[in-house]
Amino acid sequence: MKVLGIEFAPLLVPMHRRYETLAVAAWFFLFAFGGLTGLLVCLYLLFTRLWWLVPLYATWTYLDRHVSESGGHGNVWVQNWRWWYHLKNYFPVEIDYSQGFSLDPTRNYLFCCFPHGILPVGPFTAIASTWSKFRKSYPEFKVKSAVLDTFVLLPIIRELSLAIGVISCSAKSLNYELSRPEGGHIVNLMPGGAMEAYNSQPGKYKFVVKNRKGFVRMALRNGSPLVPVISFGETDLFRQIDNRALRKVQEFVRKYFFLGIPPVVFMGRGFFQYSFGIIPRRKPINTVVGTPIEVTKLENPTNEQVEELHAKFVQALVALFDEYKHKYLENPEDQHLELQ
Repeated sequence: MKVLGIEFAPLLVPMHRRYETLAVAAWFFLFAFGGLTGLLVCLYLLFTRLWWLVPLYATWTYLDRHVSESGGHGNVWVQNWRWWYHLKNYFPVEIDYSQGFSLDPTRNYLFCCFPHGILPVGPFTAIASTWSKFRKSYPEFKVKSAVLDTFVLLPIIRELSLAIGVISCSAKSLNYELSRPEGGHIVNLMPGGAMEAYNSQPGKYKFVVKNRKGFVRMALRNGSPLVPVISFGETDLFRQIDNRALRKVQEFVRKYFFLGIPPVVFMGRGFFQYSFGIIPRRKPINTVVGTPIEVTKLENPTNEQVEELHAKFVQALVALFDEYKHKYLENPEDQHLELQ
């Protein structure tokens, strides 16, 4: 129903869809604004009778500051919350595998996920979440999601992030996970990083990968296979204002005020209407996991060896997109992958 150009949600909606909308709204708010909210809460508490909680919590986070670079400390209880089940079903998120896909439980893998989107949904809900089909198919693997240090440093959001299996995306953190001698560890990494969020537009696939080679070097040092992963539909969740002048301002704010998080200007939907708001749109996400690229362990890889493996990875990434766009995208012949 439309009123004054605003499309409202039907009054009679199944309760499970209400739960799903609430779950995705809470998820987006916490991970987009939870850090800032946590800081404001701490600032407020300093001027109350509970002021002592702030230095106590600050002491705890200082003593625990290296945990995100040494595997984190996931919490099974939090990972089993039904919140993540409703989050997955909201879009919904599904997983698909390339032909011949298989994993060796004695090895560690680096899953390189594209695109980043405004706030990546596919890699977590399709692969890392306890409620995902991937975790049920490969229960012998422990999956961690590598993110900006911002999410493992700021109050409140830090504890939730660590609980669901998040680790730092630093070289030290990745090396710790990929060098685990027992094997059976998977790291979800977004090589495009926050910069790729600027490219998130409905129906557009532009990956930041041409000059991202640190993850390749890390894979070579540990002999960890690289796995290309593409989440089709990830960029359809929000519309975004794309303007050159605005981009310069966004980059300045990102570097000096937002701790690396891109201050994108986006538009989604609301609780009771579909025309505007900050809730992601209910669009299907299909995460496709490609065939692992074999990597030979080299403690000190040369630039030539890094370039060679990087080229091989990019070729596999493009091939994966070209193969599965016919299955998951409308008008696939008009859809082309751009590399930046």
